[in-house]
Amino acid sequence: MRGEGEGEREEEEKRTQKTTTLDEKTLMKKLESIVGGVESVEGVETDDKGEVLMHAIAQDYKTGEVLMLAHMNKEALRLTLQTGKAHYWSRSRRKIWRKGETSGNEQIVKDILIDCDGDAILLKVEQKGGACHTGYRSCFYRRLNGEIVSEKVFDPAEKYGKQRKESVK
Repeated sequence: MRGEGEGEREEEEKRTQKTTTLDEKTLMKKLESIVGGVESVEGVETDDKGEVLMHAIAQDYKTGEVLMLAHMNKEALRLTLQTGKAHYWSRSRRKIWRKGETSGNEQIVKDILIDCDGDAILLKVEQKGGACHTGYRSCFYRRLNGEIVSEKVFDPAEKYGKQRKESVK
């Protein structure tokens, strides 16, 4: 037997998949139009293949809450467009990662916007669980003075094990 709302969730996932899955030709045209002019910018950060990294902001598509800031290269953007799930470039691990691949706290992409200069991306997402690896819904959970302005929505030790520590940067 299905639980309450399960059928609705399945229908929403099907609709999302239909709107975000693109054929390869259309996908490559979109990618080129988005990142085509960015690759000539001097002094910007690149991945290990020399591809430009773009700032990627994840925002809750319903509330407008800013959830996190990450980076994307062309491949991360391609995977995001292709799957409808947010993929990013990890500068510390030097590899692409899918949000939620370890924790299950994935981001279902509802819309993608590009800024006026074509060098930053805004992902409007449906956030499953918390966006922050420290257990908060948003990575922006504290003020400059250190005051915590949010509550944890999950225990990082349960999702990642003891090896992942809260980072203060």
